[in-house]
Formats: sequence, structure tokens, C-alpha cells
Amino acid sequence: MSRGCRRAWLALPAICLTAAACSRADLDAITRTCPVPVLQSGDATRTVQVAGDSRSYLLHVPSTYDGSKPVPLVVDYHPLNGSAQGERTGSPYPMQTDPEGVIMVFPTGFAGPSGPAWNVGPCCVANVDDVAFTRALVADVATTACIDPKRVYAVGFSMGGGMAHYVACHAADLFAAVAPASFDLLQENVADCQPPRPITVISFRGSADTLVPYNGGFSSVVPGMPVTFLGAQGTFEKWGEIDHCGSASAPDANGCASHGACQGGVAVVLCTKQGGEIYGDATIGWPVLKAHPLP
Repeated sequence: MSRGCRRAWLALPAICLTAAACSRADLDAITRTCPVPVLQSGDATRTVQVAGDSRSYLLHVPSTYDGSKPVPLVVDYHPLNGSAQGERTGSPYPMQTDPEGVIMVFPTGFAGPSGPAWNVGPCCVANVDDVAFTRALVADVATTACIDPKRVYAVGFSMGGGMAHYVACHAADLFAAVAPASFDLLQENVADCQPPRPITVISFRGSADTLVPYNGGFSSVVPGMPVTFLGAQGTFEKWGEIDHCGSASAPDANGCASHGACQGGVAVVLCTKQGGEIYGDATIGWPVLKAHPLP
């Protein structure tokens, strides 16, 4: 592998995932090369510079990570007015991913009118490129942890689920699959959701969610930044259309409906639970995510 390509991966993974600068052999070599020294287990706050701003994230390294082989990376976005530490505490994913040595990161949103938030188009913080932030933090993690570039995933709760949807739309070269919870696609910018390839999306929604109405509609939770949700079913159908899927199944015993025959073998799933906002079920979400690496 050329020195230039190795530096490109360390600086910006998307270069090696989307451009001819890195061949398949280069990618294979990347996955065989693990950084040293090996990261110690535990949680640590790290910062990256993005467009002149210092952005932070919490890096979670499980005790089962030994640095000897590439492992998946899961980016977990917090809700509106949340925090990296709050998401680390509340997320259901570490319990499922820790035994497999998976690295997780919990980014901190930029301060908006209603507290730390993510920019998903018309809401919820202005003039911030959170896709660039995400790319930068993934690149930063790759300098110290042995990450498999074909197995980078995004999850998130509420507004963080909105960010998971957003990176599926705008960074499908970097993310293999996403699992948003308690958020939907937005009418205002859904036309811009044009990923360069089909991408697996498993969504978790509460049937009685009042913050993000299950049936969709107008919301002005953030002053001056109103949005219109497509609704859980509308979002499910839209992802089925984007991924060129077939018809949907009836919900199974877990309340999960799936589109069939999606292009590229990806999955589009909607899991509905009774009640309000839900974090999602990582016992269902993680198996779906890890079954769908980048092609």
C-alpha cells in the first residue's frame, strides 16, 4: 500500500472509500494494519478541529478490544439538548457490542437555540457541518484504533436518530448501515437524500411519540426552525423507494416490518413499539447492522 493512501485513510476515510486513489488491495492492507500502541479500555474525551471549531466526542473502548484485528466502529448520536456522556449512559448498544470488542464513539452536538443539537438541514442548529465533523472524528479514531473501514455504523436517539438518517443520506460512502430511533426523514429536505448506493436502515419508533409524531406532521420544537416529519410509515416507504426495494412484510412478533428484495441486498426495517420515545432495541438493531458491511 502506498504511503499516500495510508495517509489518506488516516486523514479522511472517505477518500479510500470513494476514490480511485486507493485500490481494493489498498483497502485490504488498511484492514490488516493496526495502530500501535494498543488503546487501553475505558472512556476518554477527544477533540478534532472542523472548519475552525473544536468539536469533541467520547471514545469508548471495551475491555474485549485487543487491537490485533480490525473491529467495527459505531457512532452514537445524542438527542436534542443531550450530551455525549448522557448518550453513553443511556444507549442500549454498548451492552451488545462490548463483548465483540466494538469501538463506539459518542459525539457532542454544537450548541444551538435549544441546547446541543445536530444540523440535519432545516433544523436544529445553523451553519454547522455535522457530516464533516463525523468524517473527521471517524478519521481521528482510525489513527489510534484498529477500525474496519467497511464496518462503520451510525445509531442515535431522537434528534440523534435524525442525524443517523442524515448520514445515511449524505455519507453512505462512509457508513455501512444505520439504526435511527425516535426520528424520521423530513419533508423539507428529503429530496436531497440521494445516497450513492443502497444503504441498510433499521428504524425504531414508538407509536405514541408526541415529540416526533408517529404519523408525521409539523413540529416547532426548536424556535425558528420548524420541520415537517414524514412519519414512521412514510419514512419506511421512502427508504424502500431510495433502496429500490420490493413490497413490505407484515410486522413480526417484535413489531418489525421489512421491505423485501432491496437493491444490493440491503435491509429496510421499521420496528414499532407501543408507547412514546424509545431508544430502540439493540438486540434487534445490532445483528441487522453488523450483517451489512460496505460492499
